[in-house]
Amino acid sequence: MEEMLIGTYIRQKRQDRGWTQEYLCDGICSVPTLSRIETNDRTPSSSVIKALLEKLGLPAGQFFALLSKDDISVDRLKKKIRNDKIRFRRAAESDRKVIREQILRDLGALEEAGGEDNRFVRQFVLNTKAGIGMPEGFYTPEEQLEILMEAIRLTIPRFDLKRIASFRYSAEEIMIVNLIARTYAKSGNRKKSLTISRRLLRYIENNNQTLDHYPRQFCLVAHNHAIDLTIEEQYNEAILLSERGRKICVEEGEYQFLPGFLAIMAECWYFLGNQSKSAELYHQAYVLYKSFGDNLNRAAMQREMKEHLGLDPPYEVW
Repeated sequence: MEEMLIGTYIRQKRQDRGWTQEYLCDGICSVPTLSRIETNDRTPSSSVIKALLEKLGLPAGQFFALLSKDDISVDRLKKKIRNDKIRFRRAAESDRKVIREQILRDLGALEEAGGEDNRFVRQFVLNTKAGIGMPEGFYTPEEQLEILMEAIRLTIPRFDLKRIASFRYSAEEIMIVNLIARTYAKSGNRKKSLTISRRLLRYIENNNQTLDHYPRQFCLVAHNHAIDLTIEEQYNEAILLSERGRKICVEEGEYQFLPGFLAIMAECWYFLGNQSKSAELYHQAYVLYKSFGDNLNRAAMQREMKEHLGLDPPYEVW
């Protein structure tokens, strides 16, 4: 097996794509820094390597690097914060304050470990805060949008919602653009939300062979897009997209999105007049939410089942 230094590999892949150094490093590092990386005169941090490889459309996960203590601390804190964000989303409102306070403490520790000039850490912090708010509660949609636009422009300085397909995105950046779409939906501008998520889905589809974690990214954006379609009464399109998402969840093991897709289809089939199909899907989604310990969505599912179909939740699983 031929060995190649990481800087040489990055230079070769950049040249294969016909990209300039200015294009590749935009939002990641300076041109002189990239030049030193490509000539193997500088060993970059793991976050810079990951960002460069993701922009090149290469699977960053297959590369291994020796990590500094700070890199290890940053990675561990990010993993913990991501897990706590899942708990936060699933928790009852009365339990969220404690979880939010813990996440904010960990974000402070993350900023300290990452250093003031680490734009990737800063982006992660801003994205997290936009989603969970501050100790006093959630941000307004306007405040949230401002934070998210600041976050995305840390690494894509010329980001423009009208030109989504013009940029290359990391997994973190796709999450930010998706959250921008959700924020527009919460503010009542669902047409804008649909436009953004449709463009982002098209980008993900067009680049699926070169994206790290394509199934997860597709399911994340497709789930939120299908919610908007349902609210806009575009039931058939929402069912088709949710069914595709359901299949990807099962085939690729992205089970966290599975009950959401089932719930969307259940609601759509109800409004299309197929109550038996709706009841079957509601039951499946409810059982999954219960098994995942997602009490917030389980309670919402219980209300929908009762309101739409007069059904009680399935306490006994077949």
